[in-house]
Amino acid sequence: MRVFIGVVALCVVLAAAPGYAQAPAPAQPAQAAAPVQPPFPAGTKYAFVNIQRIAAESAAGKTLTGKVQALNQQKVNELNEKNVALQAAQQKLDAGATVLSPTAAALLQREIERQQIDIQRYTEDAQQEVTMLQAQLQEEFQLRLSPVIQAVATERELDLLFSVADSGLVWADQSLDVTTDVIRRFDSLGAGAAAPAPAAPAQ
Repeated sequence: MRVFIGVVALCVVLAAAPGYAQAPAPAQPAQAAAPVQPPFPAGTKYAFVNIQRIAAESAAGKTLTGKVQALNQQKVNELNEKNVALQAAQQKLDAGATVLSPTAAALLQREIERQQIDIQRYTEDAQQEVTMLQAQLQEEFQLRLSPVIQAVATERELDLLFSVADSGLVWADQSLDVTTDVIRRFDSLGAGAAAPAPAAPAQ
């Protein structure tokens, strides 16, 4: 069963143009508590799961998201430092317009251009680094989650299990949602633990 993780991590928050860095994305408000779920109908052979909820609410999903957020914040902080240096050089050039010699002004202008190029390259490299980490963690999350989903489906003796994000689902009876079961089982494994092989369905 292929699992696509859509919201494991944040996108990098870096300016595309040299000279300025955007502030990190504001923290999102805490999600409201999930409503009480009705009991799963006995004998039902199909259900659905919300992968995005698992990524957002499970301990593993939060841990992996935190890793990308930490790298993202590190890159933003480093980019801000580069911008401060660039702005200082620009202010020095502006303030010394009437006192700097042509040679000194030209040297300072070349330094400013060098810093601008450095910021542009750093921004591109940082975006690539964060994207690569996100892809790596998505793969790790998928490998750990797939057997958990399979175990829950086997335990409930399901014939079909749909992903809300991928199935085109527009309405469903909430009693068929097994997302909470998957999160509980996933969290019960502990960080870094491999999921057990699902038990064989009852005959």
